[in-house]
Amino acid sequence: MKKILVLALLVLGTVATNAQETSKKGKAATAKVTGAGMVFANEVIDYGTITQNAEGKREFVFTNNGTTPLVITNAQGSCGCTVPSTPKEPIAPGAKGTIGVKYDTTRVGPFTKTVTISSNAAGQPTKVLTIKGNVVAATAKS
Repeated sequence: MKKILVLALLVLGTVATNAQETSKKGKAATAKVTGAGMVFANEVIDYGTITQNAEGKREFVFTNNGTTPLVITNAQGSCGCTVPSTPKEPIAPGAKGTIGVKYDTTRVGPFTKTVTISSNAAGQPTKVLTIKGNVVAATAKS
């Protein structure tokens, strides 16, 4: 019985420690930074399973968590099938922006592609975002 109690306390302590570490990471991600900052709501977009020739446009939403305007200088897809679009104007401190990405859904099969963002963000001027999914062939209509 003592072994079970000790094991339960050990597991409970481990879970409590991990919860505190996760909480600290979440707070750090939204903390203000000196200079421009860029925090994404999600760094991976999962298209799931989509039909060939379906709409391939999606958006990454980010916030400038810095003290100065954020300027995105470049966005590059990992191949010609992934075309990103960026805001042309600086993003003010506290404001949200979007990085658009369009995947060529004429290509059948699973995919994982990246978009590399270059900016004036303090501490992390280059950010890599990921899109993934699976394109299945459209069924022939009679």
